[in-house]
Amino acid sequence: MIEKEPYLDSSLTIQDLAEQVKMPVKDLSALINLYMNKHFFDFINEYRIEKAKEILKDPLQKELTILEILYQVGFNSKSSFSTSFRKYTGKTPTDFRKNPN
Repeated sequence: MIEKEPYLDSSLTIQDLAEQVKMPVKDLSALINLYMNKHFFDFINEYRIEKAKEILKDPLQKELTILEILYQVGFNSKSSFSTSFRKYTGKTPTDFRKNPN
């Protein structure tokens, strides 16, 4: 996940990820659900939010809009990005950019 960043693909499915890690979908789903206590999309969105946080903290990327960032990290809508971002950070993306601590 960290090295190849498959989560950046907005159309990523559990089937796609299972193929990439050469594991049956059922097994991958069980791993995520049982051992990480998450649903597939929550699992993927955590990686996307972490990537967005990196971009938002990066002074060299301060010209990027929130919309550009959300598409770059694999989200398809501003509302789902904002909801997920707030769920994981307690802040809106704009507030996080202003005060990342």
